[in-house]
Amino acid sequence: MSKVVEGLLYSESHEWVKVESNGVVIVGITDFAQSQLGSVVFVDLPEAGTKLQKEVEFGAVESVKAASDLISPITGEILEINEDLIGEPEKVNEDAFAAWMLKVELTDPSELDDLLSPAQYAELIK
Repeated sequence: MSKVVEGLLYSESHEWVKVESNGVVIVGITDFAQSQLGSVVFVDLPEAGTKLQKEVEFGAVESVKAASDLISPITGEILEINEDLIGEPEKVNEDAFAAWMLKVELTDPSELDDLLSPAQYAELIK
């Protein structure tokens, strides 16, 4: 059974969102997503300053089995990427919720209302 963390929001494309202060969110992929991929060997992330559009691809995760697009759960501008994942993509497998990918300044905080609660996401993946 995949882990679902309380206090986060989730997208149907298996990204998680942690709301920080001042309109900043942290984005990563879920435990379910990494378990479906298998051993992650490469993470492709855009540069800081890149503008994200909700429900549009922003990067990719590659495993020994498959490659999977990363779909932005929100619209905003990337403030920071997790550089550690470029050199150590296996961190996603070790703890998908600790291996955040992006810090993003939200353009439209109301988009958070479209995301799934932990209970809704748990229902989606069971």
